[in-house]
Amino acid sequence: MSIVYLNGQLMPMQDARISPMDRGFLFGDGIYEVVPCFAGKPVGFKLHMQRMQQGLTELGIAQHFSDAQWQDIVAQLLSANGGGNLGVYLHVSRGTQMRRVHAYPSDVTPTVFAFTFEIGHAPSADPTQARTFKAVTEQDRRWRRCHIKSTALLGNIMHYHQGQQQGADEVLLFNEQQQLTEAASCNVFVVKDGVIATPLLDHQILPGITRYILLEVLRRHSRFDVQERSISRAEVLCADEIWLTSSSKEVAPVIELDGKPVGRGGIGPLWSEVQALFSAHKYDF
Repeated sequence: MSIVYLNGQLMPMQDARISPMDRGFLFGDGIYEVVPCFAGKPVGFKLHMQRMQQGLTELGIAQHFSDAQWQDIVAQLLSANGGGNLGVYLHVSRGTQMRRVHAYPSDVTPTVFAFTFEIGHAPSADPTQARTFKAVTEQDRRWRRCHIKSTALLGNIMHYHQGQQQGADEVLLFNEQQQLTEAASCNVFVVKDGVIATPLLDHQILPGITRYILLEVLRRHSRFDVQERSISRAEVLCADEIWLTSSSKEVAPVIELDGKPVGRGGIGPLWSEVQALFSAHKYDF
């Protein structure tokens, strides 16, 4: 039985109730985070909390939990659900307003909801055990504030569905200038001639926690030339390696793009070293 957290209480998931007048339900008016935890140990917890608070601040949602209180909620959920390898989903909506009004209300209490789900073993740097991905490309048609980790994910979901219809696992997105932004649910890195590059952060790109950790690990512990810059569609199409990064995937190799092999069509030689470095240092943050 899955135990969830809702507004200060732990309870079985089937007993959790949220009003249909909650603005998270009506408008997608909320922020969320997903924290991966392996053997009860969170990855990038403080970074996830910083991003959550930044998003809440941008939306003007006032919630007053400290990092220690969030950490306690995570610990309670991990314990109540048997520990192990679990993802913890944290969700804060603006709250319930008994009229459907677009304007932000000033007299509502945020709804705080959290639950866990199984995530399996931590990704391995062994190419024989790695999950590989096929991707396609699309023009980015999402809203222009993708740096906010909002619960309003319809644009991402539609892109993801487009990819699945084409037999792909992910969709790489490009803006009107044919520059890479991100994927439907991941950040993206490309490798060419030993240089590792990822797009600069701006309003088109979610500041991924795994993205941040990977950049810091590579700069501190590797010999690689690592760049944050604009990346053209042409560069992506001729890349030696393409990686997806997310809390659930860590560093995931893309071996096919638009039906054509990426590089030599298999896992590239840099990936194993980079995933091994990430695995060794992901709890440093």
